[in-house]
Amino acid sequence: MIKRFKNWKPPKIDEGKLNEYNWVVKYKDNFKLGYKTDIGIFTYINAEKGVTIEDYVQIGSHCSIYSVSTIDNKEGPILFKKNCRIGTHSVVMPNVIIGENSIIGAFSFVNKDIPENMVAFGVPAKVIRKLTKKEIAEIDDSL
Repeated sequence: MIKRFKNWKPPKIDEGKLNEYNWVVKYKDNFKLGYKTDIGIFTYINAEKGVTIEDYVQIGSHCSIYSVSTIDNKEGPILFKKNCRIGTHSVVMPNVIIGENSIIGAFSFVNKDIPENMVAFGVPAKVIRKLTKKEIAEIDDSL
């Protein structure tokens, strides 16, 4: 079995400052980070209304995650379920749950829930297809 995060260690998170992996959290007291996660460089997380990232989640570089939107006055918690993956330069808006094992393509705008075991992408992100049993098994084998 391949171990995706063999030498993983959790980052030290200081309010509004880049951590050693070069991503930042605002409202760190409302942020929960799971085990063996991978968050890409220059990702911004606004956790004012809560952001929870479960175990083995991967988030690409330059993503923006907003639990509060000042443009349309929406707010609410965000949940990334176990093993989900978010492509580089994607934006996740308030009140969104990304389901277990789901994959969000690069440059997507996610403004609604994505069920588990799905591939979704676009602006706005739409479910394109369900992962096959073989693809789900490969994800489990990579942990």
